[in-house]
Amino acid sequence: MVRINQTSIVSEFILLGLSSQTEDQTPLFVLFLTMYLVTIIGNLIIILAIYSDPQLQTPMYFFLSFLSFTDICFTTNTVPKMLVDFLSEKKTISYAGCLTQMYFLYAVGNTDSCLLAAMAFDRYVAICDPFHYITMMSQRRCVLLLAFSCSFSHIHSLLHILLLNRLTFCDSNIIHNFICDINPVLKLSCSSTFVNELVIKTEGLVVLVTPFLFIAFSYARILITVLKIPSAAGKRKAFSTCGSHLTVVTLFYGSIFYVYLQPLSAYTVRDRVATIVYTVLSSLLNPFIYSLRNKDLKRGLKKLMGKRQF
Repeated sequence: MVRINQTSIVSEFILLGLSSQTEDQTPLFVLFLTMYLVTIIGNLIIILAIYSDPQLQTPMYFFLSFLSFTDICFTTNTVPKMLVDFLSEKKTISYAGCLTQMYFLYAVGNTDSCLLAAMAFDRYVAICDPFHYITMMSQRRCVLLLAFSCSFSHIHSLLHILLLNRLTFCDSNIIHNFICDINPVLKLSCSSTFVNELVIKTEGLVVLVTPFLFIAFSYARILITVLKIPSAAGKRKAFSTCGSHLTVVTLFYGSIFYVYLQPLSAYTVRDRVATIVYTVLSSLLNPFIYSLRNKDLKRGLKKLMGKRQF
């Protein structure tokens, strides 16, 4: 990726990471390496379980399999660089590398967001309008929803990277984070960031909040419908299919809103904790949340493990 503004002096950035203490680097390396390996293995198992069990060939698990795939991509975009930095004295990243990491951070992250919205729509149709479920959640429509989620997210990410590429960086190059994120990078620019901040507060806010509002609306309608179910068993079954998804949504959006729904000047080092939650922890916990709280998926996992043992 070539910079448009050739007057920029900064050719690389320094990532401060999670800790500046030398004695913390090895324990942090072991911790995040373990989390990364568990994330990869856990999400791969979810994908294999879904595609090896014919009973899981439904729209809900179609989206879940791609959510697991994007979680693998999401954590791979950030954690390997973190692991290298834990063992390096010079924790630097090139200008092009920084923009590339940021591009995939938002492209894959927003794809996750759109997939969560698609899964909420699937649950809404299944519970609130079950007689039209087959037609409304046809294979063609699911593929179109997936294609829209990916293409829209990449266009959104490209817009912010092109605007960021116009800025000049000629003073400090120290990023107070373990990844290249847009807020700490914008704080380093010695040129006007008015356009960037305006786009973040308008287009960025719409892209971030719209899927969440769609999810909230879907589950509000689901809750109303479930409360009308006369049998307690029916209510438990409906809530069991939605509980794991709601847990993932809360974890993912809670941390993202904490980081991004605040003024640029308010961004502090403390936000790195919330950044870890949505970049690393949510991808790690998703397989466990879905497998522990979803009876159908637990059955699929048992079948998969049984095949491997055989």
